[in-house]
Amino acid sequence: MTGMGPVEQPSRARLFAIDIDDKSIARNNANIEHEREVAIFDLLDGNSFTVTGRDDGPYRLRLSLVDNKLQFDVGTQDDENILSHGLSLTPFKRIIKDYFMVCDSYYEAIRSAPPSKIQAIDMGRRSLHDEGSRTLQEKLSGKIDVDFDTARRLFTLVSVLHWKG
Repeated sequence: MTGMGPVEQPSRARLFAIDIDDKSIARNNANIEHEREVAIFDLLDGNSFTVTGRDDGPYRLRLSLVDNKLQFDVGTQDDENILSHGLSLTPFKRIIKDYFMVCDSYYEAIRSAPPSKIQAIDMGRRSLHDEGSRTLQEKLSGKIDVDFDTARRLFTLVSVLHWKG
């Protein structure tokens, strides 16, 4: 046998599934639906997600809105629920409101605006998205540890849920 190295095991510090409560999401806006689908695909394709102080991943994440809070229910592959964490949406309201206003401008601009205007709007959109991602990372700290790319994709899902809420 030549060229056979050790088989690399997938990381345990990751999500293997993401479920969003159907009652918590609206499906009447094509742009929002697209953002949700892309965020879930990208999250499952690559993420860094751990429950603080545990090493029993990979994890299943269920997101829902409960009493105006974002509910993170984290389980194992055996479907054992190991963490339920409610997160107030208040710190995200301004960011998400501004984010969706800029997104609306962006989607409108890509139809007819010159590339320089589209690029300027997109920079603003990315800046708000980064701010929301950092806020999410901070608010999850001590319960759930995620890298910045994972926080960005999760923030997209938080935005979609908040948009409905």
